[in-house]
Amino acid sequence: MKTRLHERDTTTGLTPRAAGRAHLGRLAAVSLAGGGLVASLIAAGTAGAATTNGMVSTAKNAKYGTILVSGNTVYTLKASKVPCRANCLKTWPEVLLPAGVMAATAGAGVNAAKLGTVAGQGGALQVTYGGKPLYWFSKDTRPGQVKGNVKDKWGSWSVVVTAKAGTSSNSGSNSGSGAGSGSGGAGF
Repeated sequence: MKTRLHERDTTTGLTPRAAGRAHLGRLAAVSLAGGGLVASLIAAGTAGAATTNGMVSTAKNAKYGTILVSGNTVYTLKASKVPCRANCLKTWPEVLLPAGVMAATAGAGVNAAKLGTVAGQGGALQVTYGGKPLYWFSKDTRPGQVKGNVKDKWGSWSVVVTAKAGTSSNSGSNSGSGAGSGSGGAGF
């Protein structure tokens, strides 16, 4: 017996045409949900990665002096024997340039000649200063805040100091090569 398009199914109460549309609607919903799952998995794979707008500038800190910031305070790493990989990068995200941007921009007080890039963990360009890759510390919440001058299993992390506290220079031309005057920051 052939079903007519206007007759309703006794179990669903739908006409054959409406039942077909409902089935297509369910398929579309499942497809969208699956696509959302894929998108969330891709995003999770890049967790810990952070980008800057490409601007590196300075901020004043009472303890350390003039320090580098790119959004928040930036740090360098004197590495231990344990490489900084996925777990490390959750705490210490690389300062990465946005896609398509090839160089960081020097803001006020930053020596542009010392800015550069290296390939980061995921292949994006990581900002460097004085040849050292830059990182943020996940517990810093504002520019100039320094909670990341620490030693951990990945090494010694140091805020980048361009002029020590008590000096009047803000040019980023300090040529010190290490932590100065017990400040704990990496002098440049």
